[in-house]
Amino acid sequence: MRSTRSKKSASKSKTKTRSATSQQSSPVSRKKRGKAQPVAKLVVRNAPPIRRMRPVDTAVVAIVVRALDDMKAVNIKKLDVRGQTDIADTMFIASGNSDRHVRAIAERVVEFSKKAGFRPMGIEGERDGEWVLVDLQDVIVHVMLPRVREFYRLESLWDVTAARREAAAVGG
Repeated sequence: MRSTRSKKSASKSKTKTRSATSQQSSPVSRKKRGKAQPVAKLVVRNAPPIRRMRPVDTAVVAIVVRALDDMKAVNIKKLDVRGQTDIADTMFIASGNSDRHVRAIAERVVEFSKKAGFRPMGIEGERDGEWVLVDLQDVIVHVMLPRVREFYRLESLWDVTAARREAAAVGG
């Protein structure tokens, strides 16, 4: 009988300490000398969400640049997309001369990143070889055939300054 009573009393004391700690850290009110006082809330209306700009991981960027140069990728473009999307900080867009060249470039990017300890989250389009995407978390690498790159025009989609220049040239 003693063992069951001691277990029950132990579980009751645990629940008492949990409830006591949860009351102290309650966001609704804080106890000050026995009186509950409401916590002030800061309400900002019609304000854009705050986005913290993280520094770009230079190690991954250096690895991607080295891999693209090593496989002689054509027309390499680096885009800083930190203020435009949360999915990545940097995007690389590069071209290959043939579908085999595109696949080889993407494979080299994956190989170099794995050797450096950065495991890709995903690789898409390797089978066809017209457009291969390598997702390295904060860095995304697009390797495309020139005709595919011209058709989709990712540079104008993601590079805001280029899109503004193009719009000014067309409109003005």
